Amino acid sequence: MDTKDIILALRTKKGMSQDELAEKVFVTRQAVSRWETGETTPNIETLKLLSKLFDVSINTLLGSPRQLICQCCGMPLEDSNTSREADGFFNEEYCKWCYADGEYMYHDMDELIEVCVKNMVSEHFSAEQARAYMKDLLPKLDYWRRYQYLAGAEKFEEFKQQLIREFNELHIEGMPRVETLNALVGGYINLEYRLPNGQTVKFLDDNATYLGNQLECEFGGERCFGIAANMEFLLVCTYEKGGANPELVVYKKR
Repeated sequence: MDTKDIILALRTKKGMSQDELAEKVFVTRQAVSRWETGETTPNIETLKLLSKLFDVSINTLLGSPRQLICQCCGMPLEDSNTSREADGFFNEEYCKWCYADGEYMYHDMDELIEVCVKNMVSEHFSAEQARAYMKDLLPKLDYWRRYQYLAGAEKFEEFKQQLIREFNELHIEGMPRVETLNALVGGYINLEYRLPNGQTVKFLDDNATYLGNQLECEFGGERCFGIAANMEFLLVCTYEKGGANPELVVYKKR
């Protein structure tokens, strides 16, 4: 269906006149009439209002010109499973399970893969096949694309192993040997450190994706090691439960 037919159908289904619709989205009745004859199309701000009013995505209003998929998990998106912002507007980048009320639900790629694998396994698709498929797909999606230039899963794994070696070569007292690294969103691990001059600073980008992990201190106690890295640096810190009282141990350019 074309946009003109979709708006007409949605308005009729709601039992609204052109005047009533115009009042709801702050335009004239003539503007609504021109939409429904195909003479004009609503601008983006009006499409947002129509989307919220009719409870359909902008993509649906425009006749579904794009095949939308969640940019976190890869799920095909329909209006019924598309995420929303806290104000009720659709967010057509994510499914409602990966993004809800303005919050991202997953910060660890490996954790998401395991969740998806449980729902993908069938008699025709083994857990190993599902896991391999997701490991190849996720780095290509916008939410995880920090490492898209590494040319696929094989290169990505090589890069992870190189970082693991570099972390272990630091020989930090009390930090156990690094065995695995997970893809972590910056906003989830971006702690604020106090400098000797009293100022505080963050070293990570909330919107970027890093490779990192949390490690229990070999000396016991409540403090943990946190590690994070990308193409440019290695970062090691310690902190208490919930990231409290963080202290920077190493920030090393690669």
